[in-house]
Amino acid sequence: ARKADILVVAVGKAGLVRREWVKPGAVVIDVGINFVDDPLKKTGKRMVGDVAFEEVSSVAGHITPVPGGVGPMTVAMLMENTLLALRRTLDGAADGNGIA
Repeated sequence: ARKADILVVAVGKAGLVRREWVKPGAVVIDVGINFVDDPLKKTGKRMVGDVAFEEVSSVAGHITPVPGGVGPMTVAMLMENTLLALRRTLDGAADGNGIA
């Protein structure tokens, strides 16, 4: 990881990736979703990523936050793919090969 210009982290372990692992100036994309205890939150839990955000943000060139990082992009891509599937279905139906 220390040599990577772009680091995508999706391991399912809160705060696994630490500052020492990240090349200075690297782009860090944190895909992880974990919940840790937080007595200050109403639910008693707080959502965090797989990257130790505060530590790594001091060395990374760019870093995605959790929550609010890749989630909106995931939703946008799901919507795009849903519309693409609909178009393909309708195009196939017009040709007599799709679902009518």
